[in-house]
Amino acid sequence: MTEKQKMLAGKPYKAWDDELLAERMRAKSVCHQFNLAEPTQLDARMDHLRGLLDIQHCAHIEPNFFCDYGYNIHIGKQFYANHNLTILDVCSVSIGDNVMFGPHVMISTATHPIDPIARQTTEYGAPIQIGNNVWLGGNVSVLPGVTIGDNCVIGAGSVVNKSIPANCVAAGNPCKVIKPINVE
Repeated sequence: MTEKQKMLAGKPYKAWDDELLAERMRAKSVCHQFNLAEPTQLDARMDHLRGLLDIQHCAHIEPNFFCDYGYNIHIGKQFYANHNLTILDVCSVSIGDNVMFGPHVMISTATHPIDPIARQTTEYGAPIQIGNNVWLGGNVSVLPGVTIGDNCVIGAGSVVNKSIPANCVAAGNPCKVIKPINVE
């Protein structure tokens, strides 16, 4: 397997592989162009990201935005992200329809081995899935392998290290379900 194939499969891989490095530099260049674009030209600014991310209709991201590759990020309809969104997308990040992110949200599929020797040369990841009608408050961190179910609200400052079922309010570090949401 190539290092990219290993990365996409969630297996340990070497991040400094030439192909992966070139793809990360391309994504960082596109993010840089987006972040420096004229703020009053909303459509033109978002056009920078359309070739990098899989974006559906009516998505809006405020600058600054950062990602590793971009091609692993799939964003549904009516998405809004406030300032300073970071998505480390070494594996798939799937975001449903009608989703809102507060400022300073961090989504990370990437992680590293616990062993200090292995950590020097490899990393790996696990996909993240965020359902429809989800709201992540400001400064929320979503860690590798997490699924957040439909209609959830994740409270500001939460660290989501385990999956959250649909139809609930959850918060904290670590994030825990606080109460159900009655969806009609």
